[in-house]
Amino acid sequence: MSSTTAGSAPSAPLPVTKAVVLARGLGTRMRAASPSSAGAPAVTDAAVEAGAKGMIDVGRPFLDYVVSALADAGITRICLVIGPEHTMFREHFDSLAASGELARVTVSYAVQAEPLGTADAVAAAKDFAAGDRVVVINSDNYYPVQALRQLVALPGAGLIGFDRQALLARSNIPPDRIAAFAVLEQERDEQGRLLMRDIVEKPTADQLASLGPQAPLSMNAWLFTPGIFAACRDVTPSARGEYEITDAVRLDRSRGTEYQVVPVAAGVLDLSRRDDIASVRAALEGVEVSL
Repeated sequence: MSSTTAGSAPSAPLPVTKAVVLARGLGTRMRAASPSSAGAPAVTDAAVEAGAKGMIDVGRPFLDYVVSALADAGITRICLVIGPEHTMFREHFDSLAASGELARVTVSYAVQAEPLGTADAVAAAKDFAAGDRVVVINSDNYYPVQALRQLVALPGAGLIGFDRQALLARSNIPPDRIAAFAVLEQERDEQGRLLMRDIVEKPTADQLASLGPQAPLSMNAWLFTPGIFAACRDVTPSARGEYEITDAVRLDRSRGTEYQVVPVAAGVLDLSRRDDIASVRAALEGVEVSL
């Protein structure tokens, strides 16, 4: 938000210090065994069984690394969107707060009563946002700190657009999964900014060919302005029967909000399946966590 006085230029937008982490997912893919994990030791972590992927131990709970990266990017207040059954999130972070380990951030919670989709999850954090701009990310992805810093530096709304080749080369994500990621249509305006025109989810081969190999990918790293909450409230269910954040973004754009794309050529760690646990643990070995 910014303000003006008579005869003065608009002031700079307030710094972004809040982030919402979507941790409500069912964890269906994590629970399911995959062909490549056949014969491997069963994952018995309570976090997997509870669908709380962010609490999976990869040296310490994965979400600790996510929160530390947000703090490195200047975030000081974090809201976890969780289900009513996800007591382990509260127990973990409340324990860290009581011990004094949460020195850089405060962690609060918003409850999404039912897993009705990502737009519904974002809507649950409206009171936390309280009219401020907020970063919104997944709880099962570890994003590069520099990319998060670029995101929070935007003057309005936006998202990170990841380079496909960089994701293939520097992530733990196999090509078939990357091929299914949402692709951004973008254009450069008169000021030289890259603006999102649309977002194509689960693109077909023809759509990928039309958009070209240089089209950036979305991994749900957003910076939202207050209008997103009205859009989340007004959006209708998708064909899957869920309230999708991408549909809310389209509605928000139709109401005048511009979404600037931050181009990033870097990898992202993904912890959405059992097969990911070992590679994520190896990639995070030696990464310092400071909460």
